Amino acid sequence: MASHKSSQRYLSTRGGSYDLSFEEVVLKGLASDGGLFIPEEIPSLPANWKSRWKDYSFDELAYEIFSLYISRDEIPTRDLRDIIERSYATFRTPDVTPLVTLDESKNIHLLELFHGPTFAFKDVALQFLGNLFEYFLVRRNEHKTDIDREHLTVIGATSGDTGSAAIYGLRGKKDVSVFIMHPKGKVSPIQEAQMTTVLDANVHNLAVDGTFDDCQDFVKALFADPDINETHKLAAVNSINWARILAQITYYFHSYFSLIRSPKFTAGSKTRFVVPTGNFGDILAGYFAKRMGLPADKLVIATNENDILHRFWRSGYYEKKPVHGKEAEGGFEEDGAKAHEDGVRETLAPAMDILVSSNFERLLWFLAYRVVGSGPSTSRAVTAGQTVKGWLNDLKTEGGFGVEPALLEAAKEDFESERVSDKETIATIQSIYSQTSPAATNGASSGTTGTSHKGHYILDPHSAIGIAASLRSAQRAPPPTTHHIALATAHPAKFSKAVEMALGNEDGFDFTTVLPEQFVGLEDKPKRLTIAEKSKGFAGVRAIIRAELALEMEANIREQPGVTTGPPS
Repeated sequence: MASHKSSQRYLSTRGGSYDLSFEEVVLKGLASDGGLFIPEEIPSLPANWKSRWKDYSFDELAYEIFSLYISRDEIPTRDLRDIIERSYATFRTPDVTPLVTLDESKNIHLLELFHGPTFAFKDVALQFLGNLFEYFLVRRNEHKTDIDREHLTVIGATSGDTGSAAIYGLRGKKDVSVFIMHPKGKVSPIQEAQMTTVLDANVHNLAVDGTFDDCQDFVKALFADPDINETHKLAAVNSINWARILAQITYYFHSYFSLIRSPKFTAGSKTRFVVPTGNFGDILAGYFAKRMGLPADKLVIATNENDILHRFWRSGYYEKKPVHGKEAEGGFEEDGAKAHEDGVRETLAPAMDILVSSNFERLLWFLAYRVVGSGPSTSRAVTAGQTVKGWLNDLKTEGGFGVEPALLEAAKEDFESERVSDKETIATIQSIYSQTSPAATNGASSGTTGTSHKGHYILDPHSAIGIAASLRSAQRAPPPTTHHIALATAHPAKFSKAVEMALGNEDGFDFTTVLPEQFVGLEDKPKRLTIAEKSKGFAGVRAIIRAELALEMEANIREQPGVTTGPPS
């Protein structure tokens, strides 16, 4: 059995909020000083982990990994296993996140993360997070009267996939309401329909007549607002919530074991993980897995043309470089392309269209702790937090900051980076389609994936960026001694315009053959959403949230047996 020490404690990347429990950081989401929560220590794996875990199911691996961060005192064994089982029972394949081989000669593998309810990788974390929220609240509200019950108001911003995954993870949960803001007209029709056709009373969609960054700014303002925090308990659902990072660690281990069980894997071979990323959350989970002891040679950051991360690893400077006007245009509005006044460039991979990466702050803290800090761990943690706070202030006031050479070298020990253009993304979708066949994809064309057409594998643009970066990395770390696992973050049907652009001229190609049945007719179903006017600022959003919560609570009271709200008859 894994050791179950006292529960991990958490601190803020900006130096404050020490000694919080796992439950506290999950429900709080964002630290009171504006920082992100990180564990005080990254646990090491048990001595015999590889031999004991190698044949474990996804659920069993998740239990072992989560148990290193969560003690039995905080979540008893039976309860944690039940939360995990309910979270991943919603996936369409028993493997949860299956590994397929796209190119045997180059040892290129694809980790399919899109088999959850909304066909996006975020389901892996958000199904778990939704069940965590409900578990903690039900426990806290045991034996309480209705008026005393603790209620959680989950707030999130989305460019598409986070919103639908959060909604599907939280719909119908007891004592939880969820408000998701998306930029009006700047998410794909399928993504909008996935969110707005969920009619559960506790689900609220706000279409902001602005940009994704406006949505994020509203979320941050709400968390910083003492007025609403005095009357409502807010929680974060974006990747700033630590539980999302924790949940994603599992599939790095699961894919590693899938690989080493393959007869094509020889002892001594190295493994690289290649992650298409914008906000740095998905690859940060890989960093934690590597620090825990997973034998990953490198973590390869794959960015689109919004390349702030790639530029950092090349230069040591983390700088906003906004583009405007014609230079910012690109992508497909139907797929959710979202250039805006802050200067993000529209691309064919809109989920990665960001100006700055919110989760990068967590890595910066660990790098600063190692390089900048000195003395006992407590003082090093304080120094690291102060350093990160200074960097982020420079980012806000001056548009960027630079780090010392020693810190950049420390970052390069675990990471490499690649930048993939829209042109290269399309070329990769086309080349993988033409090169793959039922025999070559090692099962990728089976009915469980739904991403093939006549035996040809179809990548969505984000996953194509990961494969393009993998092929480049394979030139530096070639087979047979190195395997590359690229993370496939979404089903191609979610970004149909880009896929059709790439494959529309292929003989006999018909996109409808890979359209999941869950998407058919989705856009025609009844929808519910509220328009939030940017001109009214975050105060307007706050007023909408309060009004809709009041209506939801009133409806909940009416639904209770024997309760009447009108005059006596």
